[in-house]
Amino acid sequence: MEHVAVIGAGAFGTALAAVIGKKGHKVSLWSFNEEACREINENRINKTYLPGVELPETITAYTGLEETMEGAGYMILATPSLFTVSTMKQLLTYPTILEGEVKIATVAKGFLPGKNGPELIVDALENYLPGSYKGNLVYISGPSHAEEVGRGKITGLISASLNANNSILYRELLAGDSIKIFSSLDVVGVQTCAAIKNVVAIAFGVLDAMKDQEGDIVGDNTESLLFAAGLNEIQTLGRALGSTHPETFTSIAGVGDLDVTCRSVYGRNRRFGREIITKDIIGKYKSIEDLLENIKDIPYLPEGVFAARHAMELIEKHNLKLPLITSVYKILNKEAERDLVKSIFTL
Repeated sequence: MEHVAVIGAGAFGTALAAVIGKKGHKVSLWSFNEEACREINENRINKTYLPGVELPETITAYTGLEETMEGAGYMILATPSLFTVSTMKQLLTYPTILEGEVKIATVAKGFLPGKNGPELIVDALENYLPGSYKGNLVYISGPSHAEEVGRGKITGLISASLNANNSILYRELLAGDSIKIFSSLDVVGVQTCAAIKNVVAIAFGVLDAMKDQEGDIVGDNTESLLFAAGLNEIQTLGRALGSTHPETFTSIAGVGDLDVTCRSVYGRNRRFGREIITKDIIGKYKSIEDLLENIKDIPYLPEGVFAARHAMELIEKHNLKLPLITSVYKILNKEAERDLVKSIFTL
């Protein structure tokens, strides 16, 4: 049996810990929240982030990163992208990582700021990690809402890495009766899909709310138009960033993840898009920068807001024409008044 450290006891980190732990592996789960650790260790539940899912005895939760990492041969970084680099900087002090002894995967979605503009998560992590990790990190993604993963509902995932062996090792670690996991070498394409799907989901939420208010002009046909346009723009950006496999975008990493993110009731970004219309949730913010500076005011984390800002930088850098992503950015930046429907018909 393996020893796996899962860094981040949010919904998805906890769900993955449950999947791995139920296979008999030893799991150390890190959380900054002492109460969450107590609940997990004493009551076998994470009621804050994954209520209703019983956690196996093989999971032990810690608030200390050193305790979490001790003896682990595998690590899954499951913190939101906003905290990915700061968490990794803390982990760099541990000898097992400095010496490249721990295999590392991440499930964080989005982009991170870099010296030359936004960077994909894996690229950003490689800039901080020892050189031995270059090309060896694993990126795990796919249509996988934590609420269903934790409850054992059949789910497909992608394990992407330039190191095929590492991809297979994580595939074997996670695969089971409810998890079907596939390998990929297209690390760039899979990451692009994971990041930009959240931007499209915001647009989908806006449109969903407008269906209720303006059902005479938008409907199911309009949703399909938006979905197809969003997938096309994800593929265009992915190619510009260096995606190597066109089939990535028609796989579960692309169309599969986009579909569940746009349509599922669990989707935070779809919810955020709806609430732009139904609750004027961005009304008090002057710009997207103002929104991001005060993102903690939102009772959930819509990562698509961060992705929209970074995507706009990449659109300008690569001289791309991506009207749907641009429209979402302009809505969030108060440059447009909810003109999503208008933008769709000018695609």
